[in-house]
Amino acid sequence: MRVVFAGTPEVALPSLRAIADSGHDLVGVVTRPDARAGRGRVLTPSPVAEAAEGLGVKILKPDHPRDPEFQEALHGLAPDACAVVAYGALLPQSALDIPAHGWVNLHFSLLPAWRGAAPVQRSIWAGDDVTGATTFRIVRELDAGPTYGVMTERIRPRDTAGDLLGRLAEGGAGLLVATLDGIADGSLEERPQPADGVSLAPKVTVDDARVDWTQPAAAVDRQVRACTPAPGAWTTYAGERVKLGPVTPADGALPPGEIVAGKNTVVVGTGTGALRLGDVQAVGKRPMPAADWARGLRLSGGEVLT
Repeated sequence: MRVVFAGTPEVALPSLRAIADSGHDLVGVVTRPDARAGRGRVLTPSPVAEAAEGLGVKILKPDHPRDPEFQEALHGLAPDACAVVAYGALLPQSALDIPAHGWVNLHFSLLPAWRGAAPVQRSIWAGDDVTGATTFRIVRELDAGPTYGVMTERIRPRDTAGDLLGRLAEGGAGLLVATLDGIADGSLEERPQPADGVSLAPKVTVDDARVDWTQPAAAVDRQVRACTPAPGAWTTYAGERVKLGPVTPADGALPPGEIVAGKNTVVVGTGTGALRLGDVQAVGKRPMPAADWARGLRLSGGEVLT
């Protein structure tokens, strides 16, 4: 089939490369416009745009996919299907109607669970044991289109969102190509999503990522891992924000938020057991081991994170 790929961040790259290496004809790539990044706020192409340059395919960067110029250019590419991984913009019906086989999305959950922008983060945060990826045809309703195929992936006890998403991106690339293969040869049929089991996965905001130390230790652990690497779990000490890396269980119990700093460890109380801090990052500083952070502050005991 003639395939146009739509995606923006690094997580989309395994699928882009898999389609480029497949028997399908990759005729174009759609991605978000260049954005300012880094300290110098330099206008920078998306990871998908940079990869597509190396593949030598036509790149479309519409401000919005409803733009008539974009839709005319997409028509000109005559795609049989558009494959999507984390593109980052809502598609109007006029764009959905262009490819004969529609827009086939790789979503990182077992639909209908965790429809939305942050399925991996929400799955870890909720304490799920298993997640996966699903291919489905995009319709106007959010992540509600008929499905084609699934893969499953166990959530490991110490997985961060970054760890899990990396595995799903690699495994999901094969699922997406297999889905395109099945659509092309007619061996794959759409299946409506069940009405039961729907859950939503809205974007995790910076405010969401603030740790509430009165929560049970297991809940805080899941929250921190779900927010790693983005947007980054955080707390405050002496009114200043401190970003937290993954934490681990510690022996004993302390009042919520209370800090006990040892020579090589820093332990904090929660609503149940204590947790050992990993790396921390104060404002304007680089990440560092929690013990180094505490040593620099000369903590004497009884201090509290809030």
